[in-house]
Amino acid sequence: MTSDTHAPCRKPGSTDASAIPGPPSPAPRRAGGLVGFNAASRAEAVALLLSCCHSLRWAERVAAHRPYPTVDALLAAADEAGYDLSRADLDGALAAESSLPPHPGAPPAARTALRAAHAAYESSFGHAFVISLDGVRPGERLDRVLAGIRSRLGNEPEEERVIAAEELRRLARARLALRLTEGLTTRHPEA
Repeated sequence: MTSDTHAPCRKPGSTDASAIPGPPSPAPRRAGGLVGFNAASRAEAVALLLSCCHSLRWAERVAAHRPYPTVDALLAAADEAGYDLSRADLDGALAAESSLPPHPGAPPAARTALRAAHAAYESSFGHAFVISLDGVRPGERLDRVLAGIRSRLGNEPEEERVIAAEELRRLARARLALRLTEGLTTRHPEA
């Protein structure tokens, strides 16, 4: 579970209101989903992909293979590109992740335990704990994160690197699928 605050925001088009009488007309709406992703400029596609996984190499590779015939083909390409990240690419992507705080309604003891677990993990491995919670019910997320951190704290650094890379791929896939349903935006919801 990570914070999604590292993506650039896309600037909407603007209209010079002084040249047109009356209120400015709204910017044209771009198609969402796979059609919108395939039709987007390279810069827009890369920005959207960077909001899913902060590896420029990964984002450029996935964007370069457009158009994709299906969402499944796009997600498969994203997975494949994730497996090909170099050590430096993976380090950069993991460094851009940050831990989400627990839900404000979580009991104080749970919030304290989660903060302590995240701190121990980051101290041991040098990056935020990443885990894909795709398909996990909201009420089970805190327990899943705590259990994940506790079980992975005992890993050797290289073993944890492999696990973190897989979780980052799963997280990027879930984020990308969500972005496609939202349309072309680089806003980061919790994924």
